[in-house]
Amino acid sequence: MRVVIAEDNGLLLDTLSTALRQRGVDVVGLAGSLPEVRQTVDRYRPDVVVLDIHLPPTLTDEGIRAAEQIRAAHPGIGLLVLSEHAEAVYAERLLGLQDDTQAIGYLLKARVATLSGLVDALEQVHQGGIVIDPAVVRRLLDRRRRDNPLDRLTPHEQRVLSLVAEGRANRGVAAALGCSVATVEKHLSAITAKLQLRGADDPGHLNLRVLAVLTYLRNATTEARPGPGHRVPPPTTV
Repeated sequence: MRVVIAEDNGLLLDTLSTALRQRGVDVVGLAGSLPEVRQTVDRYRPDVVVLDIHLPPTLTDEGIRAAEQIRAAHPGIGLLVLSEHAEAVYAERLLGLQDDTQAIGYLLKARVATLSGLVDALEQVHQGGIVIDPAVVRRLLDRRRRDNPLDRLTPHEQRVLSLVAEGRANRGVAAALGCSVATVEKHLSAITAKLQLRGADDPGHLNLRVLAVLTYLRNATTEARPGPGHRVPPPTTV
């Protein structure tokens, strides 16, 4: 396995490259900044690139930017990102590099304190696998829970929307809940407002009922969603 390592800490870079070579990994190139990474990868075409997230010149997201550039130029090269912290936003960028995400990893440096752990991760990425640190996974889940627009709705409003998602008209929802059609309409008005859907005065307006259902289907948990035969209901208000 041929590897390029990008790390701005010179001592860590030397230590890591020496240790990997002792484990039989062919470290073909070293880089300390974003421009050096691209040049080194273009020159050696390694199997996997190990990237520190915070590289010069700005020490912000250069490692992720390098990953994006490398994946665009060399789709077959594996990418293993190392970071001091579990940063969900960077993990999402890494996971979104291509439709068929593969051969990527995001690990905390603390997790690869043992060389065997790093070598195992490199092998998995080299074989096309995905390796995500458990702490990063937790951050991703927390972030998605926080960002879920359905959390803005009350449990009763979520129930109303789930019934609409089953294809029921307002009368059908009212019958299921034992309330009036006017009450259902009031709930739907509150739901569309809380979900911040575009109003009818918006030139790009689609039926708010359909938009609300699409929002539900995209964000509801698997257990809460309608069965495999569900459909998005046609525009209707009754």
